[in-house]
Amino acid sequence: MHSIEPFWKWRDYYTAEEDEKSPFYGREYSEFEFSDKIYNYYIHPQWDNFGSETLYLKLLYVDYKKGGAIIEFIGEWNDCTQNDIMFLKREIVDVLIDNGISKFALIGENILQFFGDRNEYYEEWYDDIKDNDGWIMAINFREHIIEEMYQSNIHHYVNINEKYNDINWRQYKPHHLIAYLDDLLIKIID
Repeated sequence: MHSIEPFWKWRDYYTAEEDEKSPFYGREYSEFEFSDKIYNYYIHPQWDNFGSETLYLKLLYVDYKKGGAIIEFIGEWNDCTQNDIMFLKREIVDVLIDNGISKFALIGENILQFFGDRNEYYEEWYDDIKDNDGWIMAINFREHIIEEMYQSNIHHYVNINEKYNDINWRQYKPHHLIAYLDDLLIKIID
């Protein structure tokens, strides 16, 4: 797992550690010192810890004018024992919402397991953004993760659809990806 690096080709467009509004503002990274682990496996030092012991993320892009954010994840999303959604909502999402973000692209191809629990935080997140034409979209999540999300009724708040499971998001510039996802969501709703 230490060789799985967050997507870095958008660093010319955005870096969370240089964004004064970001929860990761001022953070310094090492390319060589591996300190964070998921279970007994070290992960690449570019991933950000937000309070979870098993789930890490990278805030890849934020566009305050268009109100969109792209977040990539790695690890195990565990709401049952780790309360990951609480940490995500309070430490990351609330900060972004307070700064005008209402569209969230969650990239989950490196999420290995999902354990759902209650969905109050997902509902709160959805309620916080719905009046601003906001959305939460799960992109490239593994099939068994999506099944668990459906069983946990998260699909009422997070857009989960098989059409979002095979998006080659790396081919886009980040602002184009947000526009593409916005259009894709409108087409599916219609």
